[in-house]
Amino acid sequence: MRKKLFKMLAVPMVLGLLAGCAGGTTQPSSSEPAKSTTEPVNSTDPAKTDKVTIQFWHSLGGKNGEYTDAMIKRFNESHKDIEVVGTFQGNYDETVTKLQQAIASKNVPDVAMIERAYVELFADADVLEDLNPHLKASGLSTDLFNSGLMGHSTFHDKLVSLPLNRSTPIMHINKTMLDEKGLAVPTTWDELKTAAEALTIKENGAYTRYGMTMPYDTWYPIAMITQAEGKFFSDDNKTIGFYDNGVGAKVFNYMKDLQSTGALYYPPAQDSGNITSQMFADGKVGIMFGSTGSIGGLANSVQFDYVTAYLPKDKVHANPTGGANVAMLADSKNKEAAWEFLRWMETDPQGALPFILQTGYLPFTKAMTESKDMQELWAKEPNRKVAYDQLQYAVDTNKDLAWPEVMKEFFKAIEAIMYDSENVQTTLDTFKKEADRILKK
Repeated sequence: MRKKLFKMLAVPMVLGLLAGCAGGTTQPSSSEPAKSTTEPVNSTDPAKTDKVTIQFWHSLGGKNGEYTDAMIKRFNESHKDIEVVGTFQGNYDETVTKLQQAIASKNVPDVAMIERAYVELFADADVLEDLNPHLKASGLSTDLFNSGLMGHSTFHDKLVSLPLNRSTPIMHINKTMLDEKGLAVPTTWDELKTAAEALTIKENGAYTRYGMTMPYDTWYPIAMITQAEGKFFSDDNKTIGFYDNGVGAKVFNYMKDLQSTGALYYPPAQDSGNITSQMFADGKVGIMFGSTGSIGGLANSVQFDYVTAYLPKDKVHANPTGGANVAMLADSKNKEAAWEFLRWMETDPQGALPFILQTGYLPFTKAMTESKDMQELWAKEPNRKVAYDQLQYAVDTNKDLAWPEVMKEFFKAIEAIMYDSENVQTTLDTFKKEADRILKK
């Protein structure tokens, strides 16, 4: 099993895009660095006492890293017999690679943050602790958690990870623009097309304003595939689930139609998340598909009436989730202390709740959702509650051990269609052949 982990993680990483989230990718927010080139730095020095020391590897830098350090400090101050050492290991992709190396060298951390699309890969290699016995021993159950964020937590009846810094894609809207055109917030693809085309401005042969935009990412096409009642992988995971039914062609033809009229600005791959967010903040685009993790930064920077809304539906509302979970490594030598850290983060009011309030990530337990602090925040910033409410439509259909390899080919298809204007059907034909080849391995 471990051979499969190392073989698949040898695939060149094409991730690195969105505020703690993305379909198979992660995209940095303004508070998280896109790429770390520094050596790991311990945020807390190991205690030189008889305390049990827990190593926690995470992927949050910038402001979110500071909030993570503060959470670790709260734990250490409230637990005199345990010292958690938090280590920033770079972005999600770099953390995955370093974790792979640590497993090979049998020098693993006790707890690690793992981008949710990779949890299954590590679980299949049998290197993640089953948390069910620990949960039961603590008198807890999975009923505590919001079900929309638990799709990547179980593997073969084992509870292998728990949500922490999680998000979903959402629609960010310049309502001032819509009001000027007498348009309502779009709720369907047809309404989105009408609004995006109406907001587009072309002067002297050049577009000075686009109707909508979205970052270069697998997240948004996957969302649209599920909205059209398709699935990324078929139910038996032997092929893709949006080819034979014509859903893939429908999604990409829709996007190309919008792009051809200037209604959709599709950004360069490099730094696409920051490019689209800046365009939205500058009023150069009226509607943006983006992470829920962008809400806080946009609310504090834009000079117009800013609202959020569910991603518009085709046949149904549906959206993938993103971000990372936390897991205990099966080879941890301090499992009791490691579980206490996980339990505290997940369920203690002084655990991850302040972190969630500070960062803008989604509350992942019912207690967090119902807390006085969260309710007051939502009353003050209703845009954030929209993001949480959309979880009722959360659907993750890209769960497979082959996802990293298939994702690489899917990015090639997106680039061929959106950048090179290759024929949609021909491109999907090629992608299906490659995906089928990978899935048969």
